[in-house]
Amino acid sequence: MSDPYFQQMFAERIGGAAYGKGTDIYKFEKIKRAKRKALQEHPERELLDFGIGENDAMADQSVREAMALEINRAENRGYADNGIGEFTEAVARFMSRTLGVSLNPDTQINHSIGSKPALAMLPAAFINPGDVTLMTVPGYPVAGTHTKYYGGCIYALPLLAENNFLPDLDSIPLDILRAAKLLVLNYPNSPTGKTATLEFYERVVRFCQEHQIVVIQDAAHIMLSFDSEPLSFLSVDGAMEVGVESHSLSKGFDMIGWRMGWVCGNERIVSAFSDIKDNTDSGQFIAIQKAAIAALDNDAIPKAVADKYRRRLEKLVAMLSRCGIPASMPGGTYFLYTPSPKKVAGGISFESAEAASQYLITEQSICTVPWDDAGPYLRFSVTYEAEDATQEDRLMAETESRLKEIAFEF
Repeated sequence: MSDPYFQQMFAERIGGAAYGKGTDIYKFEKIKRAKRKALQEHPERELLDFGIGENDAMADQSVREAMALEINRAENRGYADNGIGEFTEAVARFMSRTLGVSLNPDTQINHSIGSKPALAMLPAAFINPGDVTLMTVPGYPVAGTHTKYYGGCIYALPLLAENNFLPDLDSIPLDILRAAKLLVLNYPNSPTGKTATLEFYERVVRFCQEHQIVVIQDAAHIMLSFDSEPLSFLSVDGAMEVGVESHSLSKGFDMIGWRMGWVCGNERIVSAFSDIKDNTDSGQFIAIQKAAIAALDNDAIPKAVADKYRRRLEKLVAMLSRCGIPASMPGGTYFLYTPSPKKVAGGISFESAEAASQYLITEQSICTVPWDDAGPYLRFSVTYEAEDATQEDRLMAETESRLKEIAFEF
């Protein structure tokens, strides 16, 4: 079959004339295929899925009731554009009450249709061809992808255990620093589970002031902080002068799929984001914004979500430790980041975390997500479906039984 006439017209940013012809299979597609194969070959064996990365519960009933009410109000039918004042005011209340950050709701906050579009749009405000975005690795790639779309490039900052999963800012070469415009952070970090410290954020502010770099801190998991109270980058002296923070109601409020978030911080950067957003989307449905207000004003919701995932993580850490797998409680998120095994005693060796992950799915129907970006690690998520603590315990017992059949070496 011959190529369509437009095959040569695809932009280089998505592969140019080679678009659609690649044979590489994305990591998550490999996992999906392996899961299907495991279910086909072992229909009698329950798939133990620790790979899912989204909340397992619906939004709180009060939020759903608010949505049901607002969806039938005629005044909510129109375009929201850059959002409604009631939502930014609710965000300002939440940021002040929960994170100790004072913001002007009219000039320092704008809503986004989830945090993903925000992270995609913000590079458009700064990146020209040849500019550099500094990004932690492993991590969420969206801001990096869009940096490349605008002709910029990425300089990866590996998150390593020896640096406590914080980026080594002193290791960045001078020529990179001269070209760098953005530093994209994500704390609490996915997938490592590391939380940032006040001292680290203070260091980031000094670093960015010295080198004239803008910070984009992705705080999607901020309400899932376990080793300390939730810490906003914007609460640090000077942070408001160098950057913004993106937030989401997905993780900490059980609002996966509602697509509701916001960008806040430096007034001029929020204004630039708003201009780009105004030419990209027409705003989130007003009824959803009003339902999100109900969530933001109810402190019991994020507390209940965090308590559940803390409990599940504690059970997972204890179970893996009994199986001889190195595991310790993460500082935040609902992910556990563990060193990948090197081999099975007297058996197969693993050249990568991906190989170990495939082995677990194939041999024991246990699904994890591999990361090889900064050393071989497996990510366990505790967002599996379980109605109560009894079901959680049953799942842990079954997982432990299967893992103890394998003698991993690390």
